[in-house]
Amino acid sequence: MASITIDGVSRSFGAVHAVRDVSVTVADGEFFTLLGPSGCGKTTLLRMVAGFADLEAGAIRFGERRIDTLPPHKRNTGMVFQNYAIFPNLTVADNVAYGLRARRVGAPDIADRVGRALRLVQLQGYDARWPHQLSGGQLQRVAIARALVIEPEVLLLDEPLSNLDAQLRVEMRAEIRQLQQTLGITAIYVTHDQEEALSISDRIAVMRAGRFEQIGAPKDVYRDPATPFVAEFMGTTNLLTGTVAGDAGQGTVVRVGGTAFTVAKQAAPPGTEVTFSLRPEALRPLAAGEAAPQGWATLAAQLTRLEFLGALTRIDARIGGEGGTILRAAALDLPLDRAAPGQEVSFAYDPQRVTVFS
Repeated sequence: MASITIDGVSRSFGAVHAVRDVSVTVADGEFFTLLGPSGCGKTTLLRMVAGFADLEAGAIRFGERRIDTLPPHKRNTGMVFQNYAIFPNLTVADNVAYGLRARRVGAPDIADRVGRALRLVQLQGYDARWPHQLSGGQLQRVAIARALVIEPEVLLLDEPLSNLDAQLRVEMRAEIRQLQQTLGITAIYVTHDQEEALSISDRIAVMRAGRFEQIGAPKDVYRDPATPFVAEFMGTTNLLTGTVAGDAGQGTVVRVGGTAFTVAKQAAPPGTEVTFSLRPEALRPLAAGEAAPQGWATLAAQLTRLEFLGALTRIDARIGGEGGTILRAAALDLPLDRAAPGQEVSFAYDPQRVTVFS
């Protein structure tokens, strides 16, 4: 296995700068995810690591070995594509063995390694089946087995679950993560699905317009976004702009219209306009007479909408009176008989959960 060093890499397509001077080091055995909207450059960056797209600037290394000057078949990477890229005229075993035969591996070794790869992805006994006899999840397992059978230094996955239904995606992402951890292989995973990235990654790089907006552990990227773009892209948030009013016992007061928000850190001098993020789940609705936890701040709002989703209830509430800003909140197991649109409600929140952007 190997670490991956991407150093000052750039790539353009005509006037479009797909990847702009990107640098990062992926540790040996790390599961590293490139996350971002369509067109942000994540797939182009992955293809440069694989050797399917040339670099205009920079270098890529596996360990100490520079690989960006090598053709794809000499980089020792395993690639899993979005559309599986399974050969319909070959059996499962022959699909998995394809890379080994291209490398002129002996027949007895091929049989042994194909059997081991199929066991890894829980497809033992499927050797003689044809692709049309398999489900989408099974086809994806064949693609993963084909990538792993060559014993690559690096595993590259380009939106491998996007063609599967929702429940199967959840199951397959857990299997991919468990397999990666079992093998200890270094992996770069491309997706536009935030939940997918949060659930399986050691670190996430959020991309926008060819650059990294933020790199960090899933918890840090979600709870402490570096920019408003990251805050909004990594799930639902309340992105608000207000004016610093001064200090309070718990921190700094920022006013949005007539509503005062408390943030834990000094945001800026009084009178400065700042933007901040507050996640819906950080807002806890209080029952009548219920006190906020020690050190938490409160605010008053008027309920405008409740959306019952089983264990979770989504809440829209307006601050600042008619025409004011809508806040989004979320509560687990909220008794609906104690809340209805039009009612006044108080929310409590921890000022530490408010992220202020400079």
